Amino acid sequence: MVNIGDTRVMAQVSCQVVEPKQARPADGTLYINVELSPMACPSFEPGRLSDFGVEINRLLERCLKESRCIDTESLCIVAGEKVWEIRVDVHVINHDGNLVDGCSIAAIAAIAHFRRPDITVSGDEITIHPASERDPVPLSVHHMPICVSFAFFEQGKYLLVDPTDKEEKVMDGRMIIGMNKHREICTLQITGQMLLLKDQVLRCSNIAVVKVTEITELIHKALENDREERAKGGKYGFAESVPKNKVTSNHKVSAPVDMETVEDHVTSTFSQNDDVIEIDSDAASTSESDDSVVIMDKGSGAIGLGGPSTWNVDDEMSELKEENKSNTTKTKQQKSDTNIVVSIDDSSEEETTEILVEPSIQKQKKKKGKV
Repeated sequence: MVNIGDTRVMAQVSCQVVEPKQARPADGTLYINVELSPMACPSFEPGRLSDFGVEINRLLERCLKESRCIDTESLCIVAGEKVWEIRVDVHVINHDGNLVDGCSIAAIAAIAHFRRPDITVSGDEITIHPASERDPVPLSVHHMPICVSFAFFEQGKYLLVDPTDKEEKVMDGRMIIGMNKHREICTLQITGQMLLLKDQVLRCSNIAVVKVTEITELIHKALENDREERAKGGKYGFAESVPKNKVTSNHKVSAPVDMETVEDHVTSTFSQNDDVIEIDSDAASTSESDDSVVIMDKGSGAIGLGGPSTWNVDDEMSELKEENKSNTTKTKQQKSDTNIVVSIDDSSEEETTEILVEPSIQKQKKKKGKV
């Protein structure tokens, strides 16, 4: 993880066994991928590398691959059949200018820190040993090329090192020098509509030597600290290197709570118009309006010690109860009045009977007579 001001870049290195290229059957390969996500800047499109991303990717390839900073011959397992492919994934987390410098520093630091698994070749069998069996093997890094960016203003009259995002938007041109601490230039690129003198290029190269030497010392110091922590068995790795006071951390130190100081007497203080009013909970509990729980309907209830209700719920409930009582009495009277008297008259036998029929009873038939 590399921080240059507010610009933050993260790099990760991985490896896999692949077939070599036909032109170089005894050399391993180095693949570099730069990812510009919208999280870093809203102008970056997801899933599609912009022209700016392609430019950074090609700059890193020229700076790292073409400068031969890694011994690719040491990545060969079996000539013409199996070689190691080293993949460097560079993720831009926040973009605030000077992405080329941050990506180059993160890439070369991750390559120097990477360890590939150890292998054993016996005949046609290739055994890749895990880290628990054998210690991983570091890559053979010859030198550390690092890019340094320069911004020019007013046709090269003013020179600025490490420009920010706002300065990059108003600059006339930019020059990127890839150099190692041995004063060897690995790559050089000039963009923009401007013309520079050779004295300006030499001046920038002298400034780049100082910057590259300082950054190389910082990388070696970080690698040495990581090596010492691993030897002592202390905390190491990416998760431990992230500061704990950032948004990326959700850890909170537990603190004991003293329950003996909690008082039973609770006093609430409310501030209204700069006047302090103290309310005693004991006094509030002995208020005159001590209403009990009233179940209004299934799943609802009213609980509290605050004064009488101002919503006239009790009056409405009493009215509903009275209406229900009056409705029940009316229905009883109607049921008593609905008794029907039916007379059966059969002229042949001269019998007359009276039957009280309830409304809920269906029609009845007798053997003699009609209902």
